Amino acid sequence: MDTTGYTMAMVGHCPFLEPSIRRGLTGWTVYEIAPGAHRDAVEAELFHAAVRGAEWIRPQLAHSQGALVCENIVITGSVPDADHRELMTWPHWALKHLYGPVGVMFGKFTQGAGERDKFGRSIPPPPFSFLPVRAAVRHSDPRFLRDTPDLAHALAVADDDGRDVFEHIPCEWKAVRAWAGSLPVPPKR
Repeated sequence: MDTTGYTMAMVGHCPFLEPSIRRGLTGWTVYEIAPGAHRDAVEAELFHAAVRGAEWIRPQLAHSQGALVCENIVITGSVPDADHRELMTWPHWALKHLYGPVGVMFGKFTQGAGERDKFGRSIPPPPFSFLPVRAAVRHSDPRFLRDTPDLAHALAVADDDGRDVFEHIPCEWKAVRAWAGSLPVPPKR
């Protein structure tokens, strides 16, 4: 999958992207949904792929270029009863809560969706859906979480002390999904 055109179009919206690409610190993992796959299995596999990305990034955060490390999980294919936005919802929500306190940030971009950056400029619509996993930028990322103040605060004071983010919840995906469903949801705007 060629991500060059899209990433170059995004350089003006993210000051970390160009140095990350130049230093070879931006990775892309393609997750292809198997034909006939069930929604629950796809969500669990996306969650697992993002956990692998986060655990790959965590040890690198302490290095001098750790803030530039980014792994992106691209989703291709489909399931009949859910679009990519729906497939990413609970995994993304759970991942933010698990990894925010250790300084790992997750995004969620859906193919073709229009968004605006912090200056109100249109961001190029992604040509594919993906979950970016990256080091949190503690002075600015909490604004992305303004509708969830507890999560924003956890990210603002994040410290990776090496803890097991699964220490207080079972690792089995159904238990993680149930736990994610119990977390407070931001208000609708």
